Amino acid sequence: MAAHGPLRTLDERLGRPPLPLGLAHVLADLGDTAVALPVLVAAMAWSVLRSRRWVPVAAAGLAMAAVPAVVVPLKTWIARPAPPGPLAGVAHDGFFPSGHAATAAVAYGAAALLVFRTWRWMPVYALLNAGVGLGLVRCGYHWPLDVLGAWCLAGVLLSGAARWVARKPPAVAVSCRNRPRTGPWREARGSGDRRSRPRGSSPTA
Repeated sequence: MAAHGPLRTLDERLGRPPLPLGLAHVLADLGDTAVALPVLVAAMAWSVLRSRRWVPVAAAGLAMAAVPAVVVPLKTWIARPAPPGPLAGVAHDGFFPSGHAATAAVAYGAAALLVFRTWRWMPVYALLNAGVGLGLVRCGYHWPLDVLGAWCLAGVLLSGAARWVARKPPAVAVSCRNRPRTGPWREARGSGDRRSRPRGSSPTA
């Protein structure tokens, strides 16, 4: 449907958003791996230092690694041509889905999950990725449907990572043998020992 059909026709009629070109380039660059990956790596390091848990970090890393593993074969299979612009006519495997949009969505989403572990960051996250998508379309790097497809892919990957990030560590069982003998039982035992000794007798007699 991205290569042929009514969705492609509608996609091409949408045109480009009225966004200043300089700002569009800045927003589009937020989806570059050189920008998004350091943010995710910093969040992973902070999460390990805070919780000493490796499972959430591994889940975020696997979600990020899955982006090129899925995007590259899809681009080759669908082979959608570039929109009119700087990449038109340039040799490329395809443009659907957008690798930059998927990278931004997964990297910033996984970083937010590791740092905040709550959904309060969703409005900021949505605005950030909307800006990346608008920048990619305005610069002529992608069609709108390329960005939408990348967001759908990112949603699947992040939902899987979120289950592991939100999972609580197993409770550590405390053995009764290692528990110190305190409480009423010890006090009663001690008072009983004192009452059983005759008056005036020494404990070592």
